[in-house]
Amino acid sequence: MKPLAYLSTVWHYLFSALLIALTTLFFFALRDFLDTTLVALLYLIPIGVITTTSGFTPGIISAVFSFFAFNYFFIKPYYTLAVHRPLDLVILTIFLVVSVVLSRLVGRAQAGLAAANAREREATQLYELSAALAGLHDEYTVAQILGRQVAALSQGEYLEVNITGSQPVHFSQPQGALPSRPPELTVPIQAARSTLGEILVWRSKPPISTGETRLIQTFASQAALALERARLAQAESRAKVLEESDRLKSAILSSVSHELRTPLSTIKAAASSLRGNEVGWDSPARVELIAAIDDESDHLNMLVGNLLDMSRIESGALKPKREWNILSEIVGSVTARMKYSAEEHKIEVDIPENLPFVPVDYVQMEQVFTNLISNSVKYAPADSLIRIRAGVEGECVRVQVSNQGPQIPPEHLERIFDKFYRINEVDRVTGTGLGLSICKGIIEAHGGKIWAENLRDGLAFNFTLPLTWEGSPPPQLPMDTEVE
Repeated sequence: MKPLAYLSTVWHYLFSALLIALTTLFFFALRDFLDTTLVALLYLIPIGVITTTSGFTPGIISAVFSFFAFNYFFIKPYYTLAVHRPLDLVILTIFLVVSVVLSRLVGRAQAGLAAANAREREATQLYELSAALAGLHDEYTVAQILGRQVAALSQGEYLEVNITGSQPVHFSQPQGALPSRPPELTVPIQAARSTLGEILVWRSKPPISTGETRLIQTFASQAALALERARLAQAESRAKVLEESDRLKSAILSSVSHELRTPLSTIKAAASSLRGNEVGWDSPARVELIAAIDDESDHLNMLVGNLLDMSRIESGALKPKREWNILSEIVGSVTARMKYSAEEHKIEVDIPENLPFVPVDYVQMEQVFTNLISNSVKYAPADSLIRIRAGVEGECVRVQVSNQGPQIPPEHLERIFDKFYRINEVDRVTGTGLGLSICKGIIEAHGGKIWAENLRDGLAFNFTLPLTWEGSPPPQLPMDTEVE
């Protein structure tokens, strides 16, 4: 028995003896004014108090002491245990029986109250554990919460929670270390089909009670359910990832196989005609076939580039090599290269000469403008206008690429930048559905934002680019520098 528990027990017995002695002294002072029967009844009050505060055994002992004190001081002849009158013997017998029964009843009530409190504590601890484990999908976190709950209950020297396939969790008293002896309690974390782990508890004194063992086993059952939930959630997540991956692969194969076949077929047919001498060297058809090969090769190169760019965006490997560039030069390079593919449209560029430098990756921004112009060429009717505008807006440059193509339903405006997203009402041309999503990835990698909006006469793509780079403003344009 621990010293504190021993002192507590001694105090209970001393308190019982002291209270009976004080009660006897008080009644003795009033002996000439109190009836014997009344004294017997009044003795029941301290007996009930002692049983309530100290327990059943001190209550029984106090009842016995009260019996002898009552006989010795209040039953004639005084100061002896002899009883001469039969009535006094009956009173003493009834007093002893009532005292013992009262102690027994109060003791049972106290024991029932203690059991009810213990069950309430167990229910509270189980609720706290269940609430803490609800919604968890990480096995190590489940082990930590389980370990804390068991450690708070057992108050042992050392505690270890082992989950199969996860790092062990340790709990110990301050300055505690793993004992060299075997654990006093080992509770398996048992699921329906297998053992998921175990709880090891080291506590030599006081010994682990049956109630504590039962509660720890209940904790283990709750943890087993949480671990099974976590593993099912992980399996479901993996299944969803695999399903999404298969869907993405199917979409890529479906789209790319068709998109690649068209330019390859055109290149093959044109090359076969030229090789078979079916077209004379001076024939105008020869120039058209060579132009078709060139255009379709560019188209094919763009398709493969889009796929590579999307793979870099998905893997997070798309890192812009930013430098201070003039936006009008990038746009001029793109429009010059797309001269033939956009020859059926009018391209108007409205970029002020005093537009500041922008910190961008030259090649990636070329890709953005190429994809936006190609999208406009696909959907806008022939001989329509494609306009490119730019201007300063706060601490950003805002760029707009507009066309006179069909408008997009408002509910689709945000989703057109998703991979492989196509609108049945608008998409009547072929494509992989990657161009706009690549633009979004590049612009966001530069710290900007891109969106689409319907205009009165068509559709516009807008994006912003920050003018500052690593906290530095754009350098001054040469034309703005004063010559002294």
